[in-house]
Amino acid sequence: MAVFVLQSCKKDDEKETTENQVEQLPPATQTGAGTFACYVNGKAFIDKSGGWFNCFYQFVDGKYYFSIQGHDYDYKNNINYPWSIGLGSIDMTIAENVTISLHEYNSDTPCASGFVMFSRSAIDSKDAITNQEYTGELIITKMDFNTRIISGTFWFDVQNPYTGERVEIREGRFDTKFTM
Repeated sequence: MAVFVLQSCKKDDEKETTENQVEQLPPATQTGAGTFACYVNGKAFIDKSGGWFNCFYQFVDGKYYFSIQGHDYDYKNNINYPWSIGLGSIDMTIAENVTISLHEYNSDTPCASGFVMFSRSAIDSKDAITNQEYTGELIITKMDFNTRIISGTFWFDVQNPYTGERVEIREGRFDTKFTM
């Protein structure tokens, strides 16, 4: 009888530990693995597209443009969590191991920003973009033009457009192929 009670308690403890654990992000790699993930206010946001998100670094009309965006449709129609998170730059040359400040979006001057999409429904979506108050950083950890692999880490904050609350994007990472 005592053995049964101890085993029963152990199973309850294991279940409680599992329920309280935060879902782990995929490892930070530099192999073109097709990953995009971060924590949103401590909760895992992991791209569910299977690596089919769009990532590009292109030279158009004399300017370089970079963009990557991950999607987690589990959060669609939930104003407290985003369904899409992205990073982009306009008129900036990006390179390995350079810290890029994420701040105000301005199509007229070189800039980089982070952005988040929230939605209440299929027809009611709003975005939040880094600015002078809500900032962050992007670091490109690998950029290989021969294999077209780009990897990086990021963090940033935005203001939820529905609630007005600060949303913290932390421990962000991506590893994918990019188009030119």
